[in-house]
Amino acid sequence: MEKTLNQLEEQKEAKIIEIKGGVSFNKKLAELNIRVGKNIKKLASQPFMGPVVVEIGNTEITLGRGMAGKIYVEEI
Repeated sequence: MEKTLNQLEEQKEAKIIEIKGGVSFNKKLAELNIRVGKNIKKLASQPFMGPVVVEIGNTEITLGRGMAGKIYVEEI
């Protein structure tokens, strides 16, 4: 089932299936190694509309909710 990274439950792993954004947004994510086809794990979601913490490979990355809302994943 397709959902955004925001909707993924904490400590769940998923595969990135789509990124809805412009060229510079996709370039920024590519620099962080966040690409379609990669596996990603949501570690935490900070309260009060705070950032989302994810792990991709061996790297932890903090993304704003707006960015996380444009990353569509499928739970593994």
